[in-house]
This record gives sequence, structure tokens and C-alpha cells, in this order.
Amino acid sequence: MSEQSVNADLAKERLNATFDVENLTNLIYGGPEKVERRRQIHKVAGEDPFYKKLKPWSYCSVEEQYENGLAKHNHIKESVDKLELNGFEDLYYYKSCVTPHEPGPLDVHYGMFIPTIEQQGTAEQKEKWLASAYSEEIKGTYAQTEMGHGTFLRGLETTATYDPKTKEFILNSPTLTSIKYWPAALGKTTNHCVVVAQLYTQGTCHVAQLYTPGTCHGIHTFMLQTRSLEDHSVLPGIEVGVIGNKFGFGTNDNGYLKITNVRIPRDNMLMRYSKVLEDGTYIKPKNSKVSYGVMVYIRSMIVKQAFQALAEACVISIRYSAVRRQSETVPGGIEPQILDYQTQQYRLFPLLATAYALYFAGNYMSTAYSEGSQKIEKGQLEELPQLHALSAGLKAFTSYAASAGVEVCRICCGGHGYSHASGLPKIYVSVVPACTYEGENTVMMLQVARYLMKCYKDKQQGSKLPGFVSYIAEIPEKRSCMDEHVSFNCLVKAYKHRAARLIEEAAKQMQSLIQSGSPAHEAWNKSSVQLFWAANAHCHLFCVQNFVENVERSSGNSKTNEVLKAVCQLYSVHGILENLGEFIHDGFLSAQQVDYLQKAMFKLFEVIRPNAVALVDAFDIPDQVLQSCLGRYDGQVYQALYDYAKMAPMNQTEIHSTYYTHLRPLMNPETSNYSKL
Repeated sequence: MSEQSVNADLAKERLNATFDVENLTNLIYGGPEKVERRRQIHKVAGEDPFYKKLKPWSYCSVEEQYENGLAKHNHIKESVDKLELNGFEDLYYYKSCVTPHEPGPLDVHYGMFIPTIEQQGTAEQKEKWLASAYSEEIKGTYAQTEMGHGTFLRGLETTATYDPKTKEFILNSPTLTSIKYWPAALGKTTNHCVVVAQLYTQGTCHVAQLYTPGTCHGIHTFMLQTRSLEDHSVLPGIEVGVIGNKFGFGTNDNGYLKITNVRIPRDNMLMRYSKVLEDGTYIKPKNSKVSYGVMVYIRSMIVKQAFQALAEACVISIRYSAVRRQSETVPGGIEPQILDYQTQQYRLFPLLATAYALYFAGNYMSTAYSEGSQKIEKGQLEELPQLHALSAGLKAFTSYAASAGVEVCRICCGGHGYSHASGLPKIYVSVVPACTYEGENTVMMLQVARYLMKCYKDKQQGSKLPGFVSYIAEIPEKRSCMDEHVSFNCLVKAYKHRAARLIEEAAKQMQSLIQSGSPAHEAWNKSSVQLFWAANAHCHLFCVQNFVENVERSSGNSKTNEVLKAVCQLYSVHGILENLGEFIHDGFLSAQQVDYLQKAMFKLFEVIRPNAVALVDAFDIPDQVLQSCLGRYDGQVYQALYDYAKMAPMNQTEIHSTYYTHLRPLMNPETSNYSKL
């Protein structure tokens, strides 16, 4: 990109930055070698003529989006070996470039179906299914969510009843609400699925091979073939289809599945941990939490996706705010860049800081999952409850922060933000479902709260608390040490105080209700808002503390670290001011200290303002990923909007067909049926 073709305001923004963008990019992506590899992959993907011939996503029907998704998947599969894409990162960078915010029809095959077999299957089951799964002879999905139950897994109604006479499981959808509903790729793409069902053994066999369930052992996973491998026809006892149009995700055929007396072999139950012997004897796993692995993996991925979505939205809205000029501050004077308005900074700069916080949180979760998986393999499960709770909380905290943040970015782009040309609607519809899939966010926070209540109880009993939650047992400080310097130490202490106080108040509220005669479940429900507040504060503390720790050990140069420190301070300060009631409730922060924080925030805006464009440039997100007229690197916003409009299918003819069918008759009422209305 030559400097001559770059919008003058955007070029000036980059010249005025106080730090080396490349240095920060290297810090984000793990060094210059990884950055170069990433750019090579993006370049090759962006130059591939195959993708250029496809109709733009925003001008496609849902069926065209789905067909393009499959076409892209097949081309990606062919390109993997040809381009020597090695490992998860290479493939992720390639796919993010050619399928931006377009979850492919077979993403769930690689993201959940195969990992479930790998983590929950026996050695024999892996040998039986994995080769076919990787070759895609078997195409699978993960069928857990039902029409009537989602996050509450114990409430799932699909049944798998063992028949010891035939050594088979009988799968059924016994009610309307038990129909599997929403699994990705279930409707038309896949021929197998891992079904999550209630396991029953020791039942009674009657005439016509009907079977009365016996003992229920809770939910387990089963391999079920849904379609023929020969002609893709639906198998007997299976009813499967798509659920219809959705808010987004047109590239994916989310489906429904109704099962009627389908028999599968005994060894189609994934039996690495729990087993059913040939005679129907049930052997439970040594630890019921060993199945957490897949959940932690998916949630760690959601945290990274939340970062990606918010980062892209910040790139678009901040670049556009540097290009867009609006209003007069001085009569007859030049219209200022809207990024110079403090109100625009107040909306966008904290979101930019949040994107960086989510980046570091995602990195932490990826490492924690990798290390946790190794410990699970060795049977070391002591840290699993903490990891499970943190993954649930961060999934909720980050997906909500990203979803809300993308919407603010859209609003900050004015009317143009509402157009698909901005790229923002596509980002929004891809990130907002994360607030409900893999666990509705409020329920996820209450799972965290349950773990925190256990930690609080352990503290009361004198037990040592593990890792990050150890702050709950620290002796609380009654007053903040905050002064005009707004140090990281005082900021982290403030977040610890808030979280610890809210945890204690929620615990005491529950204890008070129980002592007053309320049953435990009723006390929990009547305390659930306070429990949510406590869990939210806990997750917020983690993001602040993790961000601070990463900044303090940063390997960037001094100028980079200085800017990164300002971004981290802004994230921490803004978080307090946005939740001020929870920090001043018990007098921990004084009015004077709140004044320090407000003044610090405005000063940080001044530090970040000359670096705002450079800070989003450091994310190194190419135009083919953004797919945005507003956020393009060269800043040629208005030409891009004009070109986008000219591409619209309705503009390919001078006179639209509706002129003849609907408009002209209104202009000539004598010859129109409309005159009779």
C-alpha cells in the first residue's frame, strides 16, 4: 500500500504514534517469525482466485451462504497440503481470512465431534472412528441441546436404554421437548453425531421389543449414524432437518433430530471413563469431572473468539473515526475528526482496552487448557474444578463484553455502521450467539458462584484455597490505597476487595435465608442476583489482574510498554467507574479517590488518542478479514462505500421488475387491479 493512496488523516495518525507498531504486533502474536508466517498465510489466502469468484456474503441468500460454506470447506481441505499448513495456528489464520465470521458447516466436526471421540473414546473406539472422521468419510456433529433443555444438562430427556439380550442401546426422543435442536451441521451436512442421552440399565424387556427403562445413570455420550454413507439418505428411526433461518450463521445448517427406537451396538457408547458391561452392569468413572475437558476447550476458544470480534470492531470504528469529519467546533473552521471528540473517545477507548484484556485472557485460557489436558491424562484432577469454573466465567464475561462492545462500535460509526458494508453486522451476529451457546451466560456465572461459595466455605473452615481464588482468604483492607498515581497495585487491590466483599455478602445472604427456614434451593434462588454479582466481580478481577501481570512482564520495548501500560490502566480505571457502586458501597473508595480515577481516565484518553490508530493496526488484521468499507487500511471509505453500492444486485438493472408488477399500476389506476381496493 503506497502512502499516496492512504487517506491523509489516517496516514498522519500513523506518523504521530509514539511507539513501534511492529513491536507490539510481535508481542501479540509471539514474535517476528510467527507474525511473518501469519502474514504469508493471509497473503496466499487473499490472492487465491477461488474465493474471489464467490458472491459476497452479504448479497447471498441463506442457501447460497450454506453452499459457499461447503465449497470453501472443500477448497480449504485441498489447500492444506498444497500450502503446507501445519498445526492449528496455520489453519486458524488461513480460515479466518477466507471464512471471516462464517462458521463452516464442518467446523463442529473438527471442533467438537472429533475432540469428543479423542477425549472420551477408548483406544479401540478411537481406532474404529478417528481415521474415517479425519478423512471425512464420517462427518459428525455434537447433539446435546434439545428443544426443551440446553444449559441444564441433567434435564436432557433423550434416552439410551441398554438391552443385555441383544447387547444394544435403544435410543429414543420420548417427548416433543426431547428433540435435539440447534446442533450445527446436523440438518443436511453430517451423517453421524455424538448424542448426549440419559443412560438407563437393568430395564425390563416386553413384547415387540419394547423396553421399560430401569436405573438412570445420568447423561452419557453415544455414537449414532443418521444418514447412509452410500447415498446420504436418512436412516430408519431417524428424522432430521434444518431448524430454519436464524439471526446469523447462514453458512451453517443447524438442525433438529428426532430418534425413534434406534438400536446401536453396546460399544457405540463412548466408554473411556464410564462403562456398561455386556450383562448391563454399569461402571461409573473414577471422577465425574473427567468429562470437563471438552467443555473447557470450547470455552477457551470462545474467549479467543470474543477477543477477535471486539478487536475487529475496534479496528473498524477507530479507523473510521479518524477518517470521518463531522460538525464545526469553530464557525467556518475545518470539521474535526470525530475521534477528537471526547465523547467518542469515552465510548471507543475503553473498548480498545477491553480488546487487549480479552486477548491476554484468551492466551491464559489456551495455556491453562493445554496444561490441564496433560494433567487429566495423568489422572491429576485437583485443579480441574477451578479451571472449569474459570472457563465458565470467562466464557460468559468475555462473550458479553464483546457482544456489547461490537454494538457500541457500530453506533459510533453512525448510519454507515448499520450497513453490511461496514462489516459490523456480520461480526455482531457471529459473536452474540456465544452469550447463549455452550451455556447461557447467566447460568454460567451461577456455576462460577457455586464454586465460589464452596471456596468461601473452605475458607471459613480454615482450608487453604488454590491458585487465583486465594484472594478470598486474604485479610480485607477497609480503605483503598488509591492516590493520584492510580497504581496497578491499588487498582488490583480494589478489584480484590470488591470481589471478596460480594462473595462474602452472597454467602451470608444464603446462610441467613437457610437459618430462617428457607430450603437450600430457595435460598439459592433468592440470592441468585447477588451470586451473579459476585461471580461477575470475580471474572472482572481475573481479567484486570491477568492484564496487569502480562504488562508487568512484557518483553516489548519501553515505548511499547508505556502505551500498553496506559491501555491496561484505562481498562482497570474505567471498570471501576462503570461499576462504582460496588466499589464505594462499604466506603472502600472515598469521593476524593473517585475524583482521582476520573481525572486519570481523562488523562489516559490523551495518552491513547495519538496512538489509537496504531493500537488497532497492531492487531494486524488484513482487509480481507475485516471485509469493511469503513475499516480498510487505506482509509478510502467513501470510494469503497460507492463501489459497494454499485455491486448491489438490485443495481444491475436500470428498471427493477417490480416497476412493472407493482409501481406502474399505481401510476395508471385505470388499468390496475389496485383501483378496485
